[in-house]
Amino acid sequence: MAAKKSSAADKFNEAKSRVEKLSKRPSNDQLLDLYAFYKQATEGDVAGSRPAMLDLKGRAKFDAWAKRKGLSKDDAMKKYVALAEKLEAETA
Repeated sequence: MAAKKSSAADKFNEAKSRVEKLSKRPSNDQLLDLYAFYKQATEGDVAGSRPAMLDLKGRAKFDAWAKRKGLSKDDAMKKYVALAEKLEAETA
């Protein structure tokens, strides 16, 4: 009986669970990348207006997501998984 090949979505969901359990907190840049790839994978291109000047965290998240505009949901999932694996290797 052949093993079922897991889909990009399965790998993505598994990676998301593992990221939540990392022993070491990723850097802010890594967290922004994870956020942006996650949002791109689950919602597609960023929509709405950029948060106000004083909302630094909101602006950073918006900008990180906006940089991924045009990336397919499948590619965003693959990039998220690759980054999750890199972070896991760093904390191992």
